[in-house]
Amino acid sequence: MAKDKVTNHIRKLRFEHNEMTQQELSELCGCTRQTIIALEQEKYVPSLILAIKIARVFGKTVDEVFQLPDEGKEG
Repeated sequence: MAKDKVTNHIRKLRFEHNEMTQQELSELCGCTRQTIIALEQEKYVPSLILAIKIARVFGKTVDEVFQLPDEGKEG
């Protein structure tokens, strides 16, 4: 079974929110800057709690920030 990959719009959202730094976002979410870096590079899948915290910072739903691409679906 292939490992699930989650894509996100964190970097774009940070810049839309007064060019928020990775450090500022990490402090608001209670995680490390390294975690934000890994998320933006799509090398890390967040816990549900962290995904909710990040979405709340930006005033978005989890689905607006994170996406699980459909495998095998063309289009």
